[in-house]
Amino acid sequence: MTVTLVNPSGLPTIDVYRQVSIATGTKLVFIAGQVAWDAKQVTVGEGDLAAQVEQCYLNIATALAEVGGSFDDVAKLTVYVVDWTPDKMPQLLEGISRASAKLGAAPVPPATLLGVAALDVPEHLVEIEATAILN
Repeated sequence: MTVTLVNPSGLPTIDVYRQVSIATGTKLVFIAGQVAWDAKQVTVGEGDLAAQVEQCYLNIATALAEVGGSFDDVAKLTVYVVDWTPDKMPQLLEGISRASAKLGAAPVPPATLLGVAALDVPEHLVEIEATAILN
């Protein structure tokens, strides 16, 4: 495994993700922001944040599989959520949980969550980009 995820002592322990990733691989993989499109460019889960988060994670996993990796190789995520408010956190976590269960990926790597006004397609509620490390 090229990425080790840890929660350092002295920082808050977050159950959903780890605060630090240690990368030991040799190849950096940068994955463009993934939205809730399936392979035919149809939006999955229109109006459903959890379903869209899940699809974004699955799309990241698909991109990684194409280059010989898996979600376990992800070192960092950046999550953009339209009109973010804290009351959306349970939906976000539900989508992460469902995707993690399907992918066998736990814990989740460090992530940054940003609220945005809009994305390129009005029905998209979330976009997630990833950086991974492969050998």
